Amino acid sequence: MIPLRDDNPSATLPVITVGLIVACTLVFLWEFNLSERAMQMAVFAFGAIPTTLLGDATLPAAIHRVPAWVTVFTSMFLHGGWMHLIGNMLYLWIFGNNVEDAMGHGRFILFYLLCGVVAVAAQALPDPSSTVPMIGASGAISGVLGAYLLLFPRAQVLVLVPLGYLTRLVPLPALVVLGLWFVLQLVSTAFAASEAGGVAFRAHVGGFVAGIVLIPFFKRAGVPLFAKRR
Repeated sequence: MIPLRDDNPSATLPVITVGLIVACTLVFLWEFNLSERAMQMAVFAFGAIPTTLLGDATLPAAIHRVPAWVTVFTSMFLHGGWMHLIGNMLYLWIFGNNVEDAMGHGRFILFYLLCGVVAVAAQALPDPSSTVPMIGASGAISGVLGAYLLLFPRAQVLVLVPLGYLTRLVPLPALVVLGLWFVLQLVSTAFAASEAGGVAFRAHVGGFVAGIVLIPFFKRAGVPLFAKRR
């Protein structure tokens, strides 16, 4: 299922959500204009690598750009391709504005970054010797999805269900859309090979759980959980 929009308009201008989308897009355009070798070096320089974060490994001087702990944050703005970027930004656009509404701008950016940190930890801690760089905003965005699930489980989300000739646009409750998404991440985590590159499913799970746990503490006073819409 591919979400296209929800029926939950934001009450305020989602400046942080828009700013994050712009920032990720600009960083990707910078990546896109690098040579293949330079892009690989950028991924290792600014991606979150478990063994440099949790072990004694260090990057070669020719690649090293920032302290290892800083890559926890820089990694959230790098993407591996157009589809990686577009998919993440689509989810952030659909669900981020309402979560930002529920928190306010300042709390939302803090929440977003904190969920991203938890996502990196969830990916790195089970395999601290891994040398595979983690990049992408999906861990932080997963936290946004977890928050949205608790805030607006009954909001309707229009999804594209690609079934060949039977492809349909179907409105579904956010509880169904995001619940199925989370189950898919859990199943994928069980079958993912930790030593190989690919989608960081553990980060998705960690970010999502972080969003669920943190939303009661980050939402504005008076904003209810389990509402139909804002």
